[in-house]
Amino acid sequence: MSKTIAFNPLALPSYVMAKPIGSLCNLDCKYCYYLEKEKLYQNRKKMEMSDGLLEIFTKSYIEAQPVKEVLFTWHGGETTLRDISFYRKALQLQKKYGRGRQIDNVLQTNGTLLSDEWCRFFKDNNFLIGISIDGPEHCHDVYRTNKGGRPTFKQVMRGIELLQKHQVEFNTLSVINDYNSQFPLDVYRFFKEIGSQFMQFAPVVERVSDERADGLTLLPPNDKVDGKLASWSVDPKKFGQFYIKIFDEWVRNDVGVYFVQMFDAMLANMVGAQPGVCIFAEKCGHAVAMEFNGDVYACDHFVFPEYKLGNVRNQTIFEMMFLEKQLRFGSDKKDKLPRQCQECEVLKFCHGECPKNRIAKTADGELGLNYLCAGFKAFFKHALPYMEFMANELHNKRPPANVMYYAKGIR
Repeated sequence: MSKTIAFNPLALPSYVMAKPIGSLCNLDCKYCYYLEKEKLYQNRKKMEMSDGLLEIFTKSYIEAQPVKEVLFTWHGGETTLRDISFYRKALQLQKKYGRGRQIDNVLQTNGTLLSDEWCRFFKDNNFLIGISIDGPEHCHDVYRTNKGGRPTFKQVMRGIELLQKHQVEFNTLSVINDYNSQFPLDVYRFFKEIGSQFMQFAPVVERVSDERADGLTLLPPNDKVDGKLASWSVDPKKFGQFYIKIFDEWVRNDVGVYFVQMFDAMLANMVGAQPGVCIFAEKCGHAVAMEFNGDVYACDHFVFPEYKLGNVRNQTIFEMMFLEKQLRFGSDKKDKLPRQCQECEVLKFCHGECPKNRIAKTADGELGLNYLCAGFKAFFKHALPYMEFMANELHNKRPPANVMYYAKGIR
């Protein structure tokens, strides 16, 4: 096998983002990259994972893991459009095939359909809940609307209050777009106010076109079809400033209390640890997506026919993760970096970020530059002195939170 595809995706745990209801959702978020995927399954009467497929997947997924800990990730669409009985069945199957392994469950939801019953179930079964919310009301309601075009912030907040009532652990996932990127401290302080200790900010970058043969409007990065940047895409420089503003408040006041995924990943890469998220790793390929019918794709952001690996009814998760096609997909993250990236002083923190966003050209015209490059570079350079301080504290077995004294000018 070629050296360029020698990366072993099972040197790390394998992750499958399972879609029990496919792309079906009760909301109609304007920037959603996943809603239109139902066009790939227009011949299906309903998008719903069967109990039989759930069992096949559960067994195959557990057997693919090289470690004792197994994490099931349930995603949508809207996961709570499947009733609780489906997830009770999932827990039974996990116990059946787990053979004593530690098994955890993460469920991503927009929160609008949560109830006391759902929250009791989550609490009783130790689910970690991810809530999709884009910040305070004036930020969230710009794009996150229901099918009738009406705002959803109040319904999401009601869901969060129910989670808090039942003491269910949750974190927040926010899409950073052209609007809320202008209000970094509004967003960050809001999440602190609602008790989100763990925050993930996902920049939205999409190209659109109506020329694909399969009817999909959003384009993968290497598509030959000419597309234009979607209006909701975040500006690279504003994206960088968004993170810088939040970082400056965090590093002076909140280290060790609130956790921002990108800050954790940068520190991990600084000390030579795994960054904990594929976009900031050197290579990828160990996190795939599985549709409601068992179709497996190279990544959740690459659910396009050309990135389909197979179906779990016919191939095991293990086999699909070791397909040459998937090995190459994972290695391409590093191997196809343009020269400008390879020579970049912050490469060890960025690693080109997600291949999905590599739609720009370098200064000398080479394709494959991350559209958000300017923002990432600005943030990593800004945060570097503080990260170096924290890395040194860790090396000397002292709390990284000491950086707050350093940041305030106290030596």
